Amino acid sequence: MNFSEAQLELRQLLSRVEPSQLPKLLDWVRTSEELDDMLLDNNQVILRCIADDIRESLPLDAMLPSETDAKYKLQQRSGATVHVDAFLYDDEHVDALCEAGSMSRRYCLQCGSRSTAPLEFVSHSFSVSELLFLFQNVLPDLSGRTLVDVGSRLGAVLYGGFLFSSASRLVGIELSADFVNLQNKMLHKYGMDARAQVVHADVCSQDTLLHNADVVVMNNVFEYFMQPEQQVRAWRFIMQTLRKSGSLLVTVPSLHDSLQPLQEALPAGWVEELPLHYDVFVGKDTDPEDLRQIHLYRVL
Repeated sequence: MNFSEAQLELRQLLSRVEPSQLPKLLDWVRTSEELDDMLLDNNQVILRCIADDIRESLPLDAMLPSETDAKYKLQQRSGATVHVDAFLYDDEHVDALCEAGSMSRRYCLQCGSRSTAPLEFVSHSFSVSELLFLFQNVLPDLSGRTLVDVGSRLGAVLYGGFLFSSASRLVGIELSADFVNLQNKMLHKYGMDARAQVVHADVCSQDTLLHNADVVVMNNVFEYFMQPEQQVRAWRFIMQTLRKSGSLLVTVPSLHDSLQPLQEALPAGWVEELPLHYDVFVGKDTDPEDLRQIHLYRVL
């Protein structure tokens, strides 16, 4: 049954439902865990298994002791902010941890009082829903193409790219040896190392790789992990090296939001932003505002 046929059958089914029962049915469709299980394919199960494995290797905040700069910058944000890795912890996991007292969605404005405010969650990884959006709605067919993930961290983009795309080569660039080892372990365990690999390096040493890349992904990559002058250096390298006409650049947040605090100008005639359709369903945990942080550019 194709999409048009399914639409027709669904309309016919809904037309036979008693009007008084229709709101209940639609609410069940939106919230039913039974349907969630039916919509969960084998690739998403594999991603969940990888996330389960990685959680066993990292602390709850999924940050290494060496990431002192990132932890300090989280503490300096205007609102109370914690790192909750979206690839490792979906809403169901967060709810369970909150019930167990291991995590909280709120913080006390005045110790001992009932005056509380919501915590802001920051993630350095794409969630499973965001990976689905990236590979099914943002990027075109990647057959025969090379995708490079700058600051690959846990490897979520590599795993998602292997499962949800036909990219011939997926390469992560990661500065932390611990995260490189973790990614290599997962890639080998799940049989992904034929198409996916991770390079232990500073992105500024990878000019050949970036010059030949068809797609470059940059998710929250520099802000929390580099001093401003290091960020400027890295961005200038990216803007000077990623020059292959027609290649694609995916960023979170937008280029403007990344460069403006650094007082760094976007080179005229370098890239054009491509429109994205954000009003799509890619899972019950999807936050439309998180999807809107994903931006796609084409190199001119």
